[in-house]
Amino acid sequence: MITLDKENIETAEILLPCNNLDETLQFFIDKLGFKMESIAPAEKPSIAVISGHGIRLRLEPGNNPDPGSINLLCSDPATVADGKLELTAPNGTRVSLIEANPPLNIPNVKQTFVLSKMSDTDQWSEGRAGMRYRDLIPDRQGGYAVVSHIRILEGGPVPDYVHYHKILFQMIYCYKGWARLVYEDQGEPFIIEAGDCVLQPPHIRHQVLESSQGMEVIELTCPADHETCVDHELELPTSSVNPERLFNGQHFIRHEAAKAEWKPWRMEGFEARDIGIATATDGLAGVHVARPVDQPHSEFVSHDADLLFTFLLNGSAEFNCDQKDSELLTAGDSFIVPGNMKHSLSKCSEDMEILEVALPAVFNTAHHLKKAGLIS
Repeated sequence: MITLDKENIETAEILLPCNNLDETLQFFIDKLGFKMESIAPAEKPSIAVISGHGIRLRLEPGNNPDPGSINLLCSDPATVADGKLELTAPNGTRVSLIEANPPLNIPNVKQTFVLSKMSDTDQWSEGRAGMRYRDLIPDRQGGYAVVSHIRILEGGPVPDYVHYHKILFQMIYCYKGWARLVYEDQGEPFIIEAGDCVLQPPHIRHQVLESSQGMEVIELTCPADHETCVDHELELPTSSVNPERLFNGQHFIRHEAAKAEWKPWRMEGFEARDIGIATATDGLAGVHVARPVDQPHSEFVSHDADLLFTFLLNGSAEFNCDQKDSELLTAGDSFIVPGNMKHSLSKCSEDMEILEVALPAVFNTAHHLKKAGLIS
């Protein structure tokens, strides 16, 4: 006979097959009074967890007409049932004992060249809270990261809720318009405008309150596969204000473009404003907005970053690399180059600006190594 350590069980989920998520969510939430707990992925939801009336349901795609399964989320699954991790009920229902807070899975990056042209894609999918998503790196670099161009079509209040993300890194850059946001322990709601940026540390509770019509942001998240979880208990803004609080080792950052200082950048002929994310994440990631000062040198460079993402905010430039034909880039285009691909930007318009996100923050380019005398 199995001895159960019932005090170690934190919550339970009932798994149900679901291939029409929107209709199913409407039925359970609007008609039966369930509440949303989490949904994933944000850019094209297919999985949701809802709760109500003493049960918690996980809706996933599938057509299996079996009796179903129940997950018991445990702080230490191995201690609950004498080391057994799966039990079977008399009616055939499978009961799986799983870890309540498993370690975050960060896949190894698989570097590929990705060029996303704004003119080539009108495929905007509807995601969380009615927002529209445009996928900028469909291959996810092997699951390492997801980059989304997000739009809110109609201005006014946003049907968002207090939530947080189970992630390693996430930044939001306001590309167009404005939005009013509120964050845990960061004081009253505030507005981010075009050019502003926020770092959303892991597990920080936050909410989008309202936005301008046609507001657009660029969101980069590591890893690509992650959960967005709803917090039904916490009300924002919180009574406490603690801007120095650490969330999984990271500080919240609000960068205001109007107050930024431009300095010489790592590439000659450019200047940049540092978003401050490298300091806030202890070097995990770095974010800059760069623009040409004079006509930049078209010298080819390479890098040794895990991920180097570039988005053209304004103007135009010619992208050149040693493995493909030159490509004219205009606002809304983006690219990722693997570390072994030599590349350059040339023929930059005077109003050209780029957003660059690097993981990690400190990396070497072949240009810098050459100047330091480390390579010939």
